[in-house]
Amino acid sequence: MLRSTTRRHRFLTPLFLNKPQTLSSFSAAAAAAATDSPQNDSVSRILGHFNSPPLRHSTKLLFSYLQSNASFKYEVLELGPSEIDAIIEKLSSENAIEFFFVLQNVFGFKHSRNSQFVVAHCLAEKKRSRALQCHLQRVLQEEGSGSAPTLCELLSKSFSGWDSNIMVWDMLTFVYSRSDMVHDALFALEKMKESRVRPSIMTYNSLLHNLRQRDTMQDFYDSIEAKGFLPTNYTNSIFLDGLCRQSLFHEAVAFLRQLQEKHAEPCLVWFNTLMSGFCRLGSVDTAKSFFCKMFKCGLVPDVYSYNILIHGLCITGLPEEALDFTKDMEKHGLEPDQVTYNIFSKGFRQLGMMGEFGEFTKKMLRKEANPDILTYTILICGHCQIGNVEEGFRLREDMLSKGLQLNSISYRVLFISLCKSGHIIEALELLSEMEKVGFKPDLFMYSMIIHSLCKIGEVQKAVELYNEMSMKRIIRNSFLHRSILLGLCQKRTIYEARSYFNTLTNSDLVQDVVLYNIIIDRYIKLGNMGEAVELFNKISEKGISPTVVTFNSLINGYCKAGKLAYAKKLFDAIKKHDLVPTIVSYTTLMNAFSEAGNIREIFVLLDEMKADGIEPNQVTYTVVMKGLCKNGQLEESDRLLKDMLAKGLYPDQISYNTLIKCFCKERNFDRAFQLHEEMVKLNVQPSCATYNILINGFCVYGDLGEAERVFNFLQEQNTRLSKVAYTTLIKAICVKGGDVERAMVLFLRMAEIGFEISVRDYSAVINRLCKRFLLHEAMDFFRLMLWNSVAPDQPICLVMVDSINRAGYFRAEFQLYALMTKCGLYLG
Repeated sequence: MLRSTTRRHRFLTPLFLNKPQTLSSFSAAAAAAATDSPQNDSVSRILGHFNSPPLRHSTKLLFSYLQSNASFKYEVLELGPSEIDAIIEKLSSENAIEFFFVLQNVFGFKHSRNSQFVVAHCLAEKKRSRALQCHLQRVLQEEGSGSAPTLCELLSKSFSGWDSNIMVWDMLTFVYSRSDMVHDALFALEKMKESRVRPSIMTYNSLLHNLRQRDTMQDFYDSIEAKGFLPTNYTNSIFLDGLCRQSLFHEAVAFLRQLQEKHAEPCLVWFNTLMSGFCRLGSVDTAKSFFCKMFKCGLVPDVYSYNILIHGLCITGLPEEALDFTKDMEKHGLEPDQVTYNIFSKGFRQLGMMGEFGEFTKKMLRKEANPDILTYTILICGHCQIGNVEEGFRLREDMLSKGLQLNSISYRVLFISLCKSGHIIEALELLSEMEKVGFKPDLFMYSMIIHSLCKIGEVQKAVELYNEMSMKRIIRNSFLHRSILLGLCQKRTIYEARSYFNTLTNSDLVQDVVLYNIIIDRYIKLGNMGEAVELFNKISEKGISPTVVTFNSLINGYCKAGKLAYAKKLFDAIKKHDLVPTIVSYTTLMNAFSEAGNIREIFVLLDEMKADGIEPNQVTYTVVMKGLCKNGQLEESDRLLKDMLAKGLYPDQISYNTLIKCFCKERNFDRAFQLHEEMVKLNVQPSCATYNILINGFCVYGDLGEAERVFNFLQEQNTRLSKVAYTTLIKAICVKGGDVERAMVLFLRMAEIGFEISVRDYSAVINRLCKRFLLHEAMDFFRLMLWNSVAPDQPICLVMVDSINRAGYFRAEFQLYALMTKCGLYLG
């Protein structure tokens, strides 16, 4: 085998050359390993594990032992990349592969490029093409776009003599293409030609697929033939699809004729491609003509062929004809699949939006004297798609009454609709019915019902279903763990959530960062930053990569705690972890600086955000406006609002309420009302908070009479006002010398509407009246409080007694004591 000799040659060559060793060659430590030179103790000990019997005879047994060996893990993590390179160089292909992935996936070790490509060649040598593809996908995710020159140089200089080098070159180019790094793929293809490495037709097809919508597609297709490759049916199908996507339909038809003239055997995919293209164009009749031509060429349409036409007919508003094609499909021995039903569902949703689906259903049931399962299934799908679950179940009952049994698709659609509409009990009953008639619920259905149960707080039932899945040998996924943990966090105690979380993560079998994100976020919402930070540290200890969501939660926590320095430090750490801050990252931090009145930092972050290619949204603009308002820069804030509108971003209620509040504070009520009118014009419905702000603005910063006029006007317009609007005006009347009788009327009106009046509401009014020495009026409110069975508390009684004593109304004092005694209150 050429592998070992070419390895040794690769490392020894630099020792005999005068020019310095290139960056792409292995380190001195690796060279030493390759030439049997002395190695450091750790490297020798690790290599010793692979030579000790009986472990060396079983790769699986060996690595199972090593993963559970604490000293092995410690030794490995103490080594640097160059020493790991040396170890991989000395191992057999199978052991090198296993060792590499244990370090990467279990211990979180970051390998060098050299090791990555050694293992790539080992995988190629073992003909493990799927594993090689996955491995190179991960490599390219790390390297990113524009990495082809570096990686191609490494392959050319360090691996040119390896037997498996051709396969690695080809797969690298293919993976670049599949990862949409087209320029890198083309660069790698050119380097393959220079190295006289012949690409596979698979790689050419992948690149042609990426070039479908580019002008260079024709030249690239011609180059495939020029290189001596015979285009496959798949190659020709891609080219046909490209012509259709570029709206070159005449050229596409001409190309098909050209293939037929070359006596190429007709291919079903070619016709499907052309039919799909013409359906996208809206030329369903042309597509149908190609469908007929398929039969003339001796081809039998498949389900995909029918689905193309059914889809084309549905989107052009011809569902009846589409249904006829479905019947034709059955005549030719083909069963409609899930895609067929999904196509009908989407088509019927369009009919439902136009209010025509109900009529279509009646027409179909009248047209067919004995509707079959297919017709019913399509109609059930359609009704469920437009949210009419009741009609879906009516059709189900109709089916059952005629002796027809629902199929798996009918059950699935009805079940999903029940879950989405919150009818969880009915969904559970349907799940039980399915099993009784012999249909087995799948992972998706279990996931949906478990998620729905967790949302309504029925976590115990969700866990029971989760355990039931295990008994039925349905493989459970991380989505289920997340749903249950989220349900525990939202509907149960944090202790229950943490207990479940610990059960999942302590075993090391489940290492899902989303689980950490859920529990960290819950701790932050509870204000427990200590536990949140401790969990964040555990993520790093376990070698799990945090996501930007992890950082966003912690940033939010530090911002709420007022620790902006810590929040900023975490924000800066996002990029250090090769992550990109999101709009949430920026806006959360900007909001904290806004609260702190630090305008300069807000605009620094805004500029940085734009430089990162993230466009501000409504929330971001609102945060900036709030900061400007706090800083007294109302004109700039108003200008920012106009900028939002100019960019097509419509401010929401919060944006307008923020500005209205600031203009009220500045006593610029004209501009405040202009903003209110602007809201209405833009169909941004003013909220109760908007009216509370306006009424409060007049009460605190303006004229009480104007506040009452606004309040009365809103009542005349039947605008629903909140309790805050009433209490704000009542308190203002009591403080500013308004008509106390009016305050009493508003108080009674509040109770009539159904607002709950607490002792706190009475206290607020009585306090203000006592301060103005309006004791008779205060006593009236005190009596009203007792009349409405609201027991006074000790503080309000003390206020009343103190005011009466200062005013010298001793008779009133006796009345008050009598009332207090009735309520069981005694003042010492």
